[in-house]
Amino acid sequence: MQKAFFNKKLVIILITLIISFLLIAFSISVRNNRNTPSFIQKIGNESASLVNRVVDLPLTAISNVGTAISDLHNTYEENELLKKKIDSLAATKIENQTLKSENKQLKQQLHLNKSLTDYTKVTAYVLARTPSAWQNQIIISKGTNAGIVKNSAVLSDQGLVGRVTEVNATNSKVELVTTKNDAANRFAVQLTNDKGETVNGLITGTSGKFLVMGQITNNAKVKKNTKVVTSGMGGTTPQGIYVGKVVKVSTSGDSSNTKIYIQPAADMNKLNIVTVAKRTD
Repeated sequence: MQKAFFNKKLVIILITLIISFLLIAFSISVRNNRNTPSFIQKIGNESASLVNRVVDLPLTAISNVGTAISDLHNTYEENELLKKKIDSLAATKIENQTLKSENKQLKQQLHLNKSLTDYTKVTAYVLARTPSAWQNQIIISKGTNAGIVKNSAVLSDQGLVGRVTEVNATNSKVELVTTKNDAANRFAVQLTNDKGETVNGLITGTSGKFLVMGQITNNAKVKKNTKVVTSGMGGTTPQGIYVGKVVKVSTSGDSSNTKIYIQPAADMNKLNIVTVAKRTD
């Protein structure tokens, strides 16, 4: 059924085209013959004009469609190009922000390095840390090839971070000062109260987000916000490295039962660049 309908349409189109060409030929013949009466020439001219309009209409439509498709294609290509440029700009912006942040950290770390005059300083990147041991340890990008040795103190630009516990050729494992490991080698720390009295002790563990300073040497009164630094006792940690500030003091009986709670200076959740400090031979 559809085939017969298609054939009929094709026949009609062919007949229309034949008639159109005949009319065009007739109009040309009439116009070229000076003996043809004027009203017949007029009919021929009108016929030719009608045929031209009939033929030009689909051709113009096809041309317009072609132009529209071309314009649409060009618009699509321009849109894709603009998207790529926008993505490139966004990536460049993020890269610049990252470089700016990293440059700031490196400058801060350089300032810290200048203060550790009695120690060899090695700057390293944090390579990894496992979620299960997030507050216990990190892996850094320097090892024995860079002169790193076991028990070296590890610092950020804000303060004490931890201590090297394992060294390989190209990386090292660092135990953080916030470790939950009871067998960890604890840091010796000290503070000086507003009367000039020095209180020594050890970081004996953690309580929530705070460090706990125990094994206190005396019952000197300690106020909130007093700064706590490393004492340098033991020989492996630089003296005077900022550990944090006092947030609470818990006293029960003599000094052996006193606990000082410290807010760590370093943000252990944002460790990207660190400095390893080992005593100069």
